[in-house]
Amino acid sequence: MDFTGQTAIATGAASGMGLLFSKNFTQLGGNVVMCDVNEAMLQEKVQQINEQKKGRAIACVCDVRDYAQVCAARDLAVESFGRIDVMVNFAGGTARRMRGVGWEADFPDVPIEVFDWGLDVNLKGPFYFAHAVLKQMREQNSGLIINIGSITGAEGDGQGMDYPTAKAGLMYGLTKSIAQYGASHHIRCVCISPGPVLTRAAMANMKTLAGRAADPQEIIDLILFVASEKGQFINGENIMIDGGRNAAGRIC
Repeated sequence: MDFTGQTAIATGAASGMGLLFSKNFTQLGGNVVMCDVNEAMLQEKVQQINEQKKGRAIACVCDVRDYAQVCAARDLAVESFGRIDVMVNFAGGTARRMRGVGWEADFPDVPIEVFDWGLDVNLKGPFYFAHAVLKQMREQNSGLIINIGSITGAEGDGQGMDYPTAKAGLMYGLTKSIAQYGASHHIRCVCISPGPVLTRAAMANMKTLAGRAADPQEIIDLILFVASEKGQFINGENIMIDGGRNAAGRIC
């Protein structure tokens, strides 16, 4: 796969799969605008990439909940590289873990502000980025938006309800709607929905028919395939990459 001359924006890019995608995309010839709220870590990772591929990565401190910052990320990509070919919405997380240092209370007893954060980051953030980058993609008459869903969007979660609600919105409503709008402008939208991924050790405890969790590179390989010339016929679809967890029913 060759992404020479192409530009991607990745959110949540200072760590995890966002960082891994950024490394892969630049290694395959592309440029990447790496967005994250953690400025110190982001600058460190951008520097590391540029030591290998000089000038291919740019840091953009961005809170995906702030539309002005989202538009600034879009503008930085266009000003720096002239176009936006791929937008990948990696930023996200379960609010009960990310915002509450592990809220153990029942759903109605968790402060609503915790769930506001989860809905904003996991659903409103990708919605904001779609609205912003589609202006540029429409102008250049091409582009791809990749949303990151989750097996939890299909399974639900009786306590952390913000996360499956947001992910289901990405997997079905937003992805299909962007694909419908983008069709006349040669813009695609695809959602990649992982099962357990070893970005955290605890994911190894989630059962799959494969008997294991995914290596993060397996998820990135699928994203790169969809973005490449080989994946151009994939559009408007949610692709589950979960080791067969969803096919097995509720096995946990």
